[in-house]
Amino acid sequence: MINLKLIETNFDEFNSKLKAKKVGEDVLKNLLEAYKENKKIKLEIESLQSEQNAKSKKMGEFMKNGDKESANALKTELDSNKTKIATLNESLNESEEKLSLVAAAVPNIIDDDVPLGADEDENVELKKVLEPPRFDFKPLEHWQLAEKNGWIDFATGAKLAGSRFSVLRGQGAKLARALVNYMIDFNSSRGFELVNVPFLVSSNTLFGTGQLPKFADDLYKIDDEDLYLIPTSEVPVTNLYNDEIITENELPIKMTCYSACFRKEAGSAGKDTRGMIRQHQFEKVELVCITKPEQSDKVFDEMVACASDLLSSLGLAHRHMLLCSGDLGFSAAKTIDLEVWLAGQDKYREISSVSNTRDFQARRAKIRFKDGKKNTLCHTLNGSSLAVGRTLIAIMENYQQKDGSIKIPAVLEKYI
Repeated sequence: MINLKLIETNFDEFNSKLKAKKVGEDVLKNLLEAYKENKKIKLEIESLQSEQNAKSKKMGEFMKNGDKESANALKTELDSNKTKIATLNESLNESEEKLSLVAAAVPNIIDDDVPLGADEDENVELKKVLEPPRFDFKPLEHWQLAEKNGWIDFATGAKLAGSRFSVLRGQGAKLARALVNYMIDFNSSRGFELVNVPFLVSSNTLFGTGQLPKFADDLYKIDDEDLYLIPTSEVPVTNLYNDEIITENELPIKMTCYSACFRKEAGSAGKDTRGMIRQHQFEKVELVCITKPEQSDKVFDEMVACASDLLSSLGLAHRHMLLCSGDLGFSAAKTIDLEVWLAGQDKYREISSVSNTRDFQARRAKIRFKDGKKNTLCHTLNGSSLAVGRTLIAIMENYQQKDGSIKIPAVLEKYI
């Protein structure tokens, strides 16, 4: 949830940062009006309560002096004020509800160093890591290699569940499992605690990390139950600390988690219809961190380095991309994507996305820490480390041989 105090303290900057994230004028107008209405009612209540306190004190003096006539007249005014306050409190409850509803659909504001831009074409390349492989033959795409090697069965996936589902078989299935175990071990060696969480969560949990109410159409919901399949393990892992107060010396909390992920991909019709790039069900190993505000920049860099070093250990060329304002996710204040080179496609494709949400998710999920005598909102961060299917694809395309066979990166040999 956005910090509504920014509307009052620095509205112009707040407004411009939301516009940079493509928030519409109507949303900003509704937010401002709801905030002003809420504040107006609060001020009216405060004024009446102050008046009530002063008159109550005055009435006490009248009663003490035996001035019953003045006391009775003042009592009438006090009763009238009491009725007005009760009515205004009802209006305040309605106003709070309206403001919360409007604010819940407003994304996080961007960090100052996020480049302004409309879409992914204006993301900024920060650096390249490793050189893409060179071949003395025309490299195949992963779905062609899948057919040759029997690793991925797209037809049976479609038979079982429809489009954008697939079945891994034989060595392909073994390699995917090896990748999961290797990723977990790699992240654990970097200080990330392994957690195992439910793949089904409540609407409150999804609200905490910003998937609801904005992205309901992308989620798979269980009929007649308050349960949804998770779109990413970021959701349950971050919410392990929902509505909790963490002791200061526990922070930063660094976690890694394997999960299946489920997405309708409602906004991606016609994109990546072939192969395994964009699936309704996929596997991912996630990094999630909860920090004090002053720790989050350092931890963000550590998370990016962890995912990047993991790719390097697999011998996969990739690049770091700083997302522009128009390409940032709903909850993110800043994001760096890692894009891996796919030799068959002859291009870089996203394989990891590391985001700092600052206190946006923590405000929604009420994740706080005890800072001396007061409770302070934590910062939360999340990142893929890595998307398993896309890593499998990258190995297939970059380690392919002229005869269509595929080598296995040396670090994975002991896992197979």
